[in-house]
Amino acid sequence: MLERTNAPRTDTKILSFAVPHDMVEKILNTMHGYGLREENESIPWREALGLTGEECIPAMYLRGARYRENLTQRQLSEMTGISVPHLSAMENGKRPIGKKNARLLADALNIDPRRLLDI
Repeated sequence: MLERTNAPRTDTKILSFAVPHDMVEKILNTMHGYGLREENESIPWREALGLTGEECIPAMYLRGARYRENLTQRQLSEMTGISVPHLSAMENGKRPIGKKNARLLADALNIDPRRLLDI
């Protein structure tokens, strides 16, 4: 049995397909012929992305809001006065955002600051 690690596995890739119902058996047989196998175990999306715990929700929201505004971390840093390393740590869930930074970031990204706080 494979043990879960923080790093994504590089020896395999998980693929997902949407196919017509009447073609499923034919496609599975073809895949098995190439040595591919079915894996019925699903993985929670947070785990698949390497995220753990609820603390990652504000981090993901921050990153998404920055991408939506088409800003780099450096540009957001200049707008808010928060250093790039701190922004990076906040986006990766390694540093809490805090009320003061949540307000600064929310103003720059046009979002509700409560979305950036662990409440």
